[in-house]
Amino acid sequence: MKETLCVISLGCAKNLVNSEHMLALLEQQGYKITENPEEADAIIINTCGFINSAKEESIDSILDAVQLKKKGKIKKLVVCGCLSERYREEVIKEIPEIDAIFGVNDYGNICGFIDQIFSEKNIACFSNFNKSECYVPREITTGPCWAYLKIAEGCNNFCSFCSIPYIQGRYRSKPIEDILSEAHYLASLGNKELILIAQDTSQYGVDLYGKPRLSELLQRLSEIDGIQWIRLHYLYPESIDDSIIYQIANNNKIVKYVDMPIQHINDKILKLMNRHTSASKIKALLLKLRECVSGIVIRTSLITGFPGEGEAEFEELCDFLKEYRLERVGVFPYSPEEGTASYRLGHVPFAVAERRATLITELQAVISDNFNKSLIGRSIPILCEGFDSQLGMHFGRSYMDSPDVDNHVYFTGIATDGEIANMLITGSEDGNLLGEIEHEYNSK
Repeated sequence: MKETLCVISLGCAKNLVNSEHMLALLEQQGYKITENPEEADAIIINTCGFINSAKEESIDSILDAVQLKKKGKIKKLVVCGCLSERYREEVIKEIPEIDAIFGVNDYGNICGFIDQIFSEKNIACFSNFNKSECYVPREITTGPCWAYLKIAEGCNNFCSFCSIPYIQGRYRSKPIEDILSEAHYLASLGNKELILIAQDTSQYGVDLYGKPRLSELLQRLSEIDGIQWIRLHYLYPESIDDSIIYQIANNNKIVKYVDMPIQHINDKILKLMNRHTSASKIKALLLKLRECVSGIVIRTSLITGFPGEGEAEFEELCDFLKEYRLERVGVFPYSPEEGTASYRLGHVPFAVAERRATLITELQAVISDNFNKSLIGRSIPILCEGFDSQLGMHFGRSYMDSPDVDNHVYFTGIATDGEIANMLITGSEDGNLLGEIEHEYNSK
């Protein structure tokens, strides 16, 4: 009888997709899967090594598993992913209780690794970066009827604060046919929403085909039966061209929502960040998106306390938010990462960066609340995700909200989990929309 395994996935959605591929491969080979670490024979931890808080979470998870192993509750411990790729020597040296460790290029070998460690052979495997692999099938662990679709690995942008190119390697697009094959598979499972992810989705295809192919990919994905929503994450502003805007504006299956990380708006800070754009270009793009795409919701992420950010630069960022009133904003205090270019620039005190992040959060809360109130009386499509027994209401997401980073909608009426339906917005509370189901939604 095969052993029972627990897979713990940490970090970003891209990491989660890798974990889902591992789960499917393990289940194909007859391994049993549990969500309870204490019920497992082995724990597999897919780590994140991006910023300090993520590294701390990964290390804490590994040490928790080590304690379970010492108590005899589990037999084997496997560590993989970004932390192990970035700090392989340190992890191997400091945590000898690990039975297998591998990086970001060997997820497809997970079954062989598990077989070997239960045959009392320890594993340390770090393959070279190669083409972007596409493992099918996947064990989908997200909500009802939606899934992430990763279209590329790595990154070529080399933002001065970011360690991803050093961990994941250079940008590697998946072939269009492989992506379409995975999308058909996801649709066959009943998924209605696909969320496209990569470190920079707007660069899709440049490395593989010699030119951007995202707009073509979007068109072909939209032709798949069963897929009703396609959501775009991580479009870098300097690479959003007219063909992408056309697809967002005119393809009914692409939700009018763009996740576009800008990080800052001050030209000096953008240059220090090695962002290949400027304040004027970002502002012009925002105006163009709103002019061309009716009802578009724009999400961005910002960094406060970056080296060189004084009060004037921070005030410019606040003034930008007040003027352009982006609907969704995430903000993070700067995390100095060794090995990156910005690490040598000197640091704004973390307390200052944290205070500025709090101020941005408070400012954005008012902007988002006013936006939500402006929607009252409108009818919008939502994806129904579950029922909250305490509130006595169903909940889900509108086309304006992405999972984990945005808010929910709560509604009354008859609804089935995984259904996309139209909802009449009747109110707003604590950042969430309130409403009632109206009628069936049709994306065609």
